Amino acid sequence: MNRPIRNIAIACLVLFVALMLNVNYVQFVQADSLNAKNGNKRVINEEFSRDRGTILVDGKPVAESVKSKDEYKFQRRYPESNLYAPLTGYFSYVFGRGGIENSQNRVLSGSDNRLFVNRVVELVSNKQPKGGSVELTIDPLAQKTAADGLEALGKGTKGAVAAIDPKTGAVLAMVSQPSYDPNKLASHDFAAVQKSWNDLTADKDQPMVNRTTQQTLPPGSTFKLVTAAAALENGVVDNIDDKVKAGSTLRFPGYGYTLPNENGSNCGGDEITFERALNVSCNVAFGGLALKIGQDKLAAQAAKFGFGTDPLEGLSMNPSRFTSADAKLEPPQLGQSGIGQFEVAATPLQMAMVAAGIANDGNVMKPYVVDTVRAPNLRVLDKSRPERLSEAVSSSNARKLQDMMISTVQVGTATSAQIPGVEVGAKTGTAQSTADRPPYAWFVSYAKDGDDEVAVAVLVESSDTARNEIAGGRLAGPIAKSVMEAVLGK
Repeated sequence: MNRPIRNIAIACLVLFVALMLNVNYVQFVQADSLNAKNGNKRVINEEFSRDRGTILVDGKPVAESVKSKDEYKFQRRYPESNLYAPLTGYFSYVFGRGGIENSQNRVLSGSDNRLFVNRVVELVSNKQPKGGSVELTIDPLAQKTAADGLEALGKGTKGAVAAIDPKTGAVLAMVSQPSYDPNKLASHDFAAVQKSWNDLTADKDQPMVNRTTQQTLPPGSTFKLVTAAAALENGVVDNIDDKVKAGSTLRFPGYGYTLPNENGSNCGGDEITFERALNVSCNVAFGGLALKIGQDKLAAQAAKFGFGTDPLEGLSMNPSRFTSADAKLEPPQLGQSGIGQFEVAATPLQMAMVAAGIANDGNVMKPYVVDTVRAPNLRVLDKSRPERLSEAVSSSNARKLQDMMISTVQVGTATSAQIPGVEVGAKTGTAQSTADRPPYAWFVSYAKDGDDEVAVAVLVESSDTARNEIAGGRLAGPIAKSVMEAVLGK
């Protein structure tokens, strides 16, 4: 064989080997990612022709497939659309999937490897493939109660409610307002779907944003729980009856800035107990404590509660933050950070985790929304198990924080959360925003009644309430109370 022919033969052999390697790589290595990719029309056509599995809350479907009279055979339907949209997400031929519809797609579509035997049986028996089901952790009464509470504040209300079980991390309620109707995105009228998508994405109120997990805003005085925890853990304060500096203003030598208390109060004197500082939400006291604790230790304490992490699986979550990366805070900025201002930003779910960690004797549990995954024949494929995320504070310091939160409900700013015969601890927050918009109203709390426990965070981002009437205890507190009562059966 002469050299040119031999070179061509070698080149052809190399190309053939490369082709075979690529085919095997696509078919075996990339197969799962290509099938899971939004916009894969072949996969979407196949999935739309299947009996997609249900998403369940307390045994009832919040997302299901019903037979249709068109080429796709099945239509996705959301019976309580707006209430559960932040959780279920959407299943759309045009725009793919979101929420649980996306994260649990392989089970819901029936393509999960654990359903291989089911697919073989269905193929042999000439039956249509069916998807498995996903049961959520949500308490339906708590979910409805939270939504009703936000809606009662007025048509233009924006806000969120997150409730979790402190002992397990199971999410019991997740409400975001305004919400949207995923039925409009699941329609087989694709022109109507496109219009709905355009309207939703152009809406300045961002109804498709899950405010419980994706909206990070200044938590205001609810962050004082983190500062209080850091003060106890680092020996800046030892007991809740220790005296701390208070007064009307906190000065920062060398800086032309003073940190005042809300409404110009002096918190009850130049020195008050640590417990009273939380009861009356004293800015001066907690700003001063932040200076004594220091930036690094305060940031580390926030991290122990989950700040800077994305612990929730199945739904998009933006990490909360204490400050921007590599920032060196000046004293006034550190003082503001100690009261949940400056660059501090948190999601409602994160602040519910703070309350839950304190209620659970210092242990922060990893939050989760999927309880059980089942095959079409109801065989359990997966069952979530509680998992500890971190130990935020020692058990002894957690009990001190509990006592402070309980007294804040009994005699402090959080009296709106009182439930007769039930241990309730809480902290209010009214976070300042820009000069041209009203403050954010926050409320974080926990309740214990025997073996039943719940932690709740409520954010009222905006409402029709007059600016001078906006306060965490006044707007968000009653909502938190009603959610706690719903979970505890009160």
